[in-house]
Amino acid sequence: MKMHLLSGGRLRMRKSIYLPDADRSKTIELPVSCALIRHPQGNVLFDTGCHPSVPEDPQARWGGLATTVVPIMQPGDNVVTCLAALGLDPADIDVVVCSHLHPDHCGCNAFFRKATFAIHARELEAARAPDADASGYLAAEWVNDRLIDKIASEHDLFGDGRIVLIPLSGHTPGSMGARVVLNRSDAFLLASDTVSLRATLDEEIIPRNTWNADELVRSLSEVKCIEAQGAVVICGHDAAQWASLRKGADAYD
Repeated sequence: MKMHLLSGGRLRMRKSIYLPDADRSKTIELPVSCALIRHPQGNVLFDTGCHPSVPEDPQARWGGLATTVVPIMQPGDNVVTCLAALGLDPADIDVVVCSHLHPDHCGCNAFFRKATFAIHARELEAARAPDADASGYLAAEWVNDRLIDKIASEHDLFGDGRIVLIPLSGHTPGSMGARVVLNRSDAFLLASDTVSLRATLDEEIIPRNTWNADELVRSLSEVKCIEAQGAVVICGHDAAQWASLRKGADAYD
């Protein structure tokens, strides 16, 4: 079993959104992390990143959201291109795990026509609410006619303990992470925006774009327990960590 970390794009936002004490005039660059896990029973993609059209015309794709979540990646910096570099196309993906349904995490969902989508039931409820766009949910990014596996609790994807989906609410109502156990490398926790930056975990700095701070604190406690058991936590948007990780064809196994 192998895990390939893939780029889902790159963003620029106000630093104070993630570090509330920061100067509001300062910005921060945020890589969008995704992962392909090649399990013996199927190819699993954790998050699909930004849609390929976003760097060319972000306003057309994201509307007003693009003024606060500013795409800065180059054309071609997306999950579909990353998969092609590995000799795969979207039809080769069996399961897409959506950590949550914000557009920088599910923007390429529509490309995966043969996949089953694993999404937490609370996240689907939030994304379908009448005012969902005000909370950063854009229907065009995530709605499709594929089979959805609604997750309600911890879920072992293939029943062997190798890829376990873990509810980690707080950033959104139905945020999820995935604990991945490989053959030779350490275990990993793909934490997505539950741990956007390492400082979120180390210093319990609650980002401003948090749906429920109390639930996030509880989820961070769970993440710390998983890390204490030996898992490497992969942050959703930490540039320093992202630069240190193996990516693309240089897989973890």
